[in-house]
Amino acid sequence: MMIGTVSVCSVTEISAILNHANDLTSQITYGKHTCLPHTNLTLLFQSQGRKLNAKTIAYSVSPEQGDTQRHSLPHFTDDQVYFGPEDDGHFEEPRKERAASPGSCDIGFQPNLAKQANQECLSDKLKAVHLHILAMEQWNAMKLKMCHRNYSESATNLLHYLALKGLDIEQIKEELSSTGLSNLDDANPHVLSSLSACIQMLTSSRADSIASKQVSDEELPVQKRLGNQKLDLGMTTMMKRSSSNSDQLLGKLQAPKAAHIMATVGQEALEIETQISDLISSGTTIFRINCAHGNPELWSKIIATIRRCSQHLEKPCKILMDLAGPKLRTGKLPDGPSVAKISPKRNAFGGVIRPAQVWLSAPGTGPPPAHLSPDVVLQVDGQEFLSKLKVDDSVRFRDARGKQRTLRISSKYPIFSGVGFMAECYKSAYVESGTALIIKEKKQKSSVGLAVDVPPAEQFVRLRVGDLLTVCRDCSDEQNTRSSSTTGSHRITCPSGYLFDSAKPGEPIAFDDGKIWGVIKGTSSSEVVVKITYASPKGTKLGSEKSINIPESDIRYEGLTSKDIVDLDFVASHADMVGVSFVRDVRDITLLYQELAKRKLSKLGIVLKIETKGGFENLPHLILEAMKSPNPLGVMIARGDLAVECGWEKLADLQEEIISICGAAHVPMILATQVLESLVKTGIPSRAEIIDAANGRRVSCVMLNKGKHIAKAVSILDTILDCNQRQKKN
Repeated sequence: MMIGTVSVCSVTEISAILNHANDLTSQITYGKHTCLPHTNLTLLFQSQGRKLNAKTIAYSVSPEQGDTQRHSLPHFTDDQVYFGPEDDGHFEEPRKERAASPGSCDIGFQPNLAKQANQECLSDKLKAVHLHILAMEQWNAMKLKMCHRNYSESATNLLHYLALKGLDIEQIKEELSSTGLSNLDDANPHVLSSLSACIQMLTSSRADSIASKQVSDEELPVQKRLGNQKLDLGMTTMMKRSSSNSDQLLGKLQAPKAAHIMATVGQEALEIETQISDLISSGTTIFRINCAHGNPELWSKIIATIRRCSQHLEKPCKILMDLAGPKLRTGKLPDGPSVAKISPKRNAFGGVIRPAQVWLSAPGTGPPPAHLSPDVVLQVDGQEFLSKLKVDDSVRFRDARGKQRTLRISSKYPIFSGVGFMAECYKSAYVESGTALIIKEKKQKSSVGLAVDVPPAEQFVRLRVGDLLTVCRDCSDEQNTRSSSTTGSHRITCPSGYLFDSAKPGEPIAFDDGKIWGVIKGTSSSEVVVKITYASPKGTKLGSEKSINIPESDIRYEGLTSKDIVDLDFVASHADMVGVSFVRDVRDITLLYQELAKRKLSKLGIVLKIETKGGFENLPHLILEAMKSPNPLGVMIARGDLAVECGWEKLADLQEEIISICGAAHVPMILATQVLESLVKTGIPSRAEIIDAANGRRVSCVMLNKGKHIAKAVSILDTILDCNQRQKKN
């Protein structure tokens, strides 16, 4: 049959969807984005930049007519696009248009006639877009059939979105806005039904008798069949599908919250006994454990604490465990000396502005109250010493250098199982395990307490611009891992062989999420020499287990490491979701689901972490591949690595694009990395962080990383999301 997109586009048989999708859009220009192709083998293709005008006439050929007829297409002018032969082999010339565009209207026309002409032309354009979308669906029908029935509608809408995204429809949006209709900006979750609704409204608003014929549901269907399955692509159904997918993965959100809050926890969750309960009370609904740190014994204790606190507070919580993945990290530096530095705040002339705040308590009594922020926490062994300690007492001691120092007790607090004291110190001091603390009282025997369990100082190398850093494959010699301040040469390890096998001279390299940048000067099978090109003027610290990125290197990682496969057994029996790090292509998804199938884990939630350029570019492929399984599915926007890999200046656009793709696929999104980071670390948020956190209403979950003030950050974020939800309802 023939489909013409002249004055009125008549669509009477959807089964005869146009096969040559790139020639179908009669009045649309392909944009810079990618669009769906003609075959089921490849999903995306680069646009060709072809513009067609309102005179274009389009023909469709049914699929059964075969490819032989498609190759015998004659040459057409810009006013014609051919999609299949007529039965008699004759090609009809385009008809004269009746008010096909606003510019073709005579000056003498009445305003209502000009308006009708504009609406008629706009309707034709939308019908061309509608046909283009359906054609893309037809050409990718095999991909849709391979998706699990739970995701059939979502996968179909994702294809519709990608087809629409591949077109330059800015002019159509402007024309829709001028008529008072939606401009399709909010159509991502329900592309076909939104487009159909616009066409219906334009058609029904025509006043002339010829054009007033209503477009039937059969011509613009939002319900169809995929094999034996009935699909409902209506707006209401699609919005329910999006909400249902989020609930299955993250749990049902308690009103009136706009999004879930995820908190990252580690060793400190066991050291600070009230942290988990404080986080749950503040609004945390999901806890994240990073398998790159710790071990199964530690993870088991953390999870047991979470489950116990959740049950006690009667607030359900879910657990996400991130597989470490093939991420490059710096190696473990040797522990430093077990000494705590007490340092008061000084001005430029060395005068004390604020004394150092030191917390004293018995071992096992718990952390200081949440409203206190001591500079140093000391555990003191000595029950008699602590029982005699009073406010305004002076505690004397000799530090690790033999210097005589004094602590003045400023306040006393009841804590979890005992009491604790806040003390002030006006001079710098170094306290190590075994340091004696003495209360000197007149005419009484002095009471003595001993500082115990002082943790080892964190080791690091301080890098400045121009320094040389040697990254070693393996360094058993402790001396090799220490910096040399006289030459500016530093050494650190990387346990992964990928770095040494793939790095090439001249490539940029970044450390610790881009805090330090350098350029590779030389490589060997066991070393990579880097010249530092960016760091803080005073030098930037680089410590253990910090990220390493080589954005321009073609590193071929394996989908799951051997450690990931071992950790997956633990995750399967303890967590609700597993985060898959550094997903790049479909093979990573295939390998993951093979491991899940071996363990019969069809209900374990899967979170794809998008943190590389390849992961971003292949995101539609990754989602469609993951939709072949019934496992609940989500996507995490890991902005730290993503920004380093793709460039900071592109991060905002990348985030918007990921949100749009996931919204079209009805896949819940987790916004991660550096959300309220200043607040988590220092207790004071920046203005930009508050605005960034407010974007959490657009995603399903917001993740906070570990930090000193994470409970406070969760509470503030919970308030922000609550306010946004209320404003949205109003």
